[in-house]
Amino acid sequence: MELVSVRDMTKPSGAQAVDRAAHLLTRVVDSARSVTFSELAESTGLAKSTTSRLLTALERNGLLRREADGAFVPGDAFVRYSLRGNAETDLVAVATPFLERLGEVCRETINLGVLRHALVEQIAQVDSRYVLGGTNWLGRAEPVHCTALGKVFLAYGVATLPAGRLARLTPRTITSRTVLEDDLDQVRRRGYARADEELEEGLVAVAAPVRRRDGEVIAALSVSGPSSRLGAARVRETGAQCIAEADALSAALGFRSEGEGAT
Repeated sequence: MELVSVRDMTKPSGAQAVDRAAHLLTRVVDSARSVTFSELAESTGLAKSTTSRLLTALERNGLLRREADGAFVPGDAFVRYSLRGNAETDLVAVATPFLERLGEVCRETINLGVLRHALVEQIAQVDSRYVLGGTNWLGRAEPVHCTALGKVFLAYGVATLPAGRLARLTPRTITSRTVLEDDLDQVRRRGYARADEELEEGLVAVAAPVRRRDGEVIAALSVSGPSSRLGAARVRETGAQCIAEADALSAALGFRSEGEGAT
């Protein structure tokens, strides 16, 4: 009769290991937010060493991704799968949590914009928490030279300026190509674009680029509101918040900045 040691009895089989890893994966995928290591260990009842080993394997294979704060979100494999269908529709699905999070922080109107037929079109929106500034931008096409979203596409080479004279939509619209180029240099330096009452009087917006895996800018994330709320100091703060969420969305799409490696 073959004797089985206690160690062998407690050692998980291959099927058990798969079940445990699947449990961890499902817990992260089903969550509306990132999930911490402690939460995963507690919810599964696994030893921390086992949880760590399984999470590392899931992360290594692209099924989970660890954010800067150490919490876990679905990995690049899920993002790639979601983008196999209608790219624009799926981009909205992936981006929605990031727009909502930015909206919670800024309380202003949040938009996701893409370049279409040389114009900027908003394809997703989170409404402002305020009555003033609650414009519905969905489906509207606007020029690139006087919108924060459009300036992002110009600054990163996705769009080009139209031939001829640039349309002046307000007294503050930049119509000088030289002045606009200087403005685009600032966009690249600080990481976000600003449109200060250039599209509509009283409207201020900031926007940051969203990149796919190869680094190409495929969309832009914007925050807009009335100039009475978005003064210079708040614009700088909002610009930084916009960059943070645009970068997080880019990471979810598989983009890794230069020098960024796996943790």
